Amino acid sequence: MRLDKFLCDALGATRKEATKIIKSGDVTVDGVMQKSGAFKVAEGSEVEWQGREINKPGPRYIMLFKPDGFVCSHEDGFNQTAFMLLDEVKMETLHFAGRLDVDTTGLVLITDDGQWSHRITSPKHKCDKTYRVWLADPVQASYQQAFADGIQLKNEKAPTLPAQLEVIDDHEVVLTIHEGKYHQVKRMFAALGNKVEALHRERIGELELDEMLEPGEYRYLTQEEIDSVWNK
Repeated sequence: MRLDKFLCDALGATRKEATKIIKSGDVTVDGVMQKSGAFKVAEGSEVEWQGREINKPGPRYIMLFKPDGFVCSHEDGFNQTAFMLLDEVKMETLHFAGRLDVDTTGLVLITDDGQWSHRITSPKHKCDKTYRVWLADPVQASYQQAFADGIQLKNEKAPTLPAQLEVIDDHEVVLTIHEGKYHQVKRMFAALGNKVEALHRERIGELELDEMLEPGEYRYLTQEEIDSVWNK
């Protein structure tokens, strides 16, 4: 693919804008500066602009450490959107593969591949989601069995699917659920007479939040991580 076409696709730039970017001398291919839009970019080449790698055209798969106070939507009249944390082009094509509440932190997956995100969010695939939960009141001895049996939520016809609860201490637990009902974790504990004080998602399927990421930081998924969603 020509370098100028590569930049047009990857950056959403016009041909004129791509030509200007190339002539600035800030574009390298495999570490070598290129100033010709006709330069052929080979499959697997690393293209950088101003020292930042430009991903080849195609689906994007992103892992974000969402901080408290950000909503998982493109627009919100009251809160900051998590998309503000991304330094990406063609933001309008990206969507969340499973949202988090504004006050919930942790792993969020973002993509422009609708089939891939459907694999994560569709109820029929029962994609595991693991949360660390901090509670207002002490954990009761009956909680583990209650989650294993399924909990009847208000305004729901059927109980939740069996879930696994690991007790860390009197007020902290790790919970793995296999569905994604509205405010599910908070509603499950509310049904047991307790209140969630803080909530943090650690894992979706086989994908765990990268411990190297700080709140507000993100990275692209590896091919192995992307494939793990299909291999479930």
